Amino acid sequence: MNNLKLSLLYTNYGPYHFARLEAFHELCCQKGWQAIGVEFARVERTYDWRANFDKLPCEFVCLNPDGVLEEIPFLKLVRQVFTCLYKLNPDVVIVAGYFDPGMLAALFWAKVHRKKVICLSESKDDDFLRIQWKEFVKKTIISNYDAAFVAGKPHARYFHKLGFDKNAIFCGHNAVDNKVYHPDDIAKLPHPLLNISYFLSINRFVPKKNLITLIKAYAKYYETVPENAWHLVLCGDGEMRLEIEALIDKLHLTNVIHLTGFLQQHDLLPYFAHAQSFVHASTTEQWGLVVNEAMASSLPVLVSNRCGCFEDLIIEGVNGFGFNPENQEQLTELMLKMSSGEINLKTMGQLSLEHIQKYSPDYFAHGLQQAIEYALSH
Repeated sequence: MNNLKLSLLYTNYGPYHFARLEAFHELCCQKGWQAIGVEFARVERTYDWRANFDKLPCEFVCLNPDGVLEEIPFLKLVRQVFTCLYKLNPDVVIVAGYFDPGMLAALFWAKVHRKKVICLSESKDDDFLRIQWKEFVKKTIISNYDAAFVAGKPHARYFHKLGFDKNAIFCGHNAVDNKVYHPDDIAKLPHPLLNISYFLSINRFVPKKNLITLIKAYAKYYETVPENAWHLVLCGDGEMRLEIEALIDKLHLTNVIHLTGFLQQHDLLPYFAHAQSFVHASTTEQWGLVVNEAMASSLPVLVSNRCGCFEDLIIEGVNGFGFNPENQEQLTELMLKMSSGEINLKTMGQLSLEHIQKYSPDYFAHGLQQAIEYALSH
């Protein structure tokens, strides 16, 4: 299995995609393989990342370096994928997801040219209300993959439920570059709130992130301990910005809830460095990579039990707590508990840091290696 050429396709590479690609490239070099990153567009509206790939150690192809993903016509993207893969001629095609038109085009190309194809997936059973005919279509599509590389335990169960062989499913897809967030490195960054203690939450401002419930839960928390309350920092932006601002104003919390707007990775680091606890309240979330980042920053975490990362990353009462995102009172109680002084936040944060070390770019690379080797041997 020497001299293999492997193409890793994402719609758009952000900072953690590049970290994964670099780790995968290093492993490939050890095995005599060649890793090639491919993205459909440099800009995607949903995630406005600004990541530099000029110093990547491996080959990288951007199909639309000046384009916006959502604006690329369907047929143009399909042609671009076909042309790219024809030129690269990889032995294994690794695609992110099974419904994106470009990824389906890559699957079709791989099957026509008798190449092995691996599906990267973050889907789990309770992400949405599942409709029978759509699940049938999905089963038909995924039956064409040679192996699956998924985020974690609930994602593996869902792929198996869709009829995929358990032995062909491997975990470890969702990793960030833990080193970027290490507390020893970011602690020296300036405190963004002049030494005020705060809960931190980082989200797109969209309904599923459940920020209205989070703000109402915080309002009750603040009402209970107004003199000793931690502040709340909400990093992000989106369609609900005006609604969120209006609610904060209505609840008279403008002095204690801080909206930073959308921040790139390096601008978020001071907020991770000096927070007391991280909160992620989504009503549905395929994983929640921001929880990885918070744990890599050595933060105790409060995480909705609907998040895909919950089962793999949260050890109840050890590195944080889970909660029902529809239970506002439960979230308030956890905020009170976390800031009460009865919990050793430093110890809990250290256990977060220790636990997340497994979920690293190297873990991603080795998991993907297992999926590739399985696909090649079957």
